Amino acid sequence: MTTSPAERFDRNVQRRSAQVLKQRVLDQQRVAFDKALAWAAEHDAIEQAAARMVSARRRYLLGNGKSLAYASMLGADLSAGLSGVHLVDGANLRPLDVLGDIRQGDLLVAILMSRYRRDTVAVAEAYVARGGDLVLITDSEDAPLTAAASTRIVIGTETASYASSPTSVVLALHLLATLTIASSKGAGRRLHERDALAAELGLYMEPS
Repeated sequence: MTTSPAERFDRNVQRRSAQVLKQRVLDQQRVAFDKALAWAAEHDAIEQAAARMVSARRRYLLGNGKSLAYASMLGADLSAGLSGVHLVDGANLRPLDVLGDIRQGDLLVAILMSRYRRDTVAVAEAYVARGGDLVLITDSEDAPLTAAASTRIVIGTETASYASSPTSVVLALHLLATLTIASSKGAGRRLHERDALAAELGLYMEPS
């Protein structure tokens, strides 16, 4: 059963001193990170997902609510070394546009964390029903879309706070982006070209 931020606040946060709460969160995050490292070392789901992303023609990243931030971060890392990376954010790219133009070689990466957003599930189900390939990043083997995904990355988001922990999610996304870029033939050239363009445009300041 999923829990809400309010329920986690009542259980984990209220009536605790800042010092006690900080130590509880730190202890829990240390355990969660160690579990995530062990899981990533023992399973090949991230490698499988990276291989699908490298071979795809177009890569669509979908997430809603907090998961939109995860999808945006993954998109930023991937687009540095890959073309054809598109964030389905409902503004610059709408789900209807994606569903109406599914082509062979396209891939949808859906990030779906508890509490599971209906809009993410509906779009991903419609995508698969129309012949699209789905990679799912989620926090439970029982989460929606697990049966529809060709590849699943299942990671923990346990927390001692009111908010689900991002630690394991960010680790998995970092590994996924790294392995994908490392396997892409044109990634090095693209990264160097972007560095040159950034210098030409003066995008970044040197530290003082």
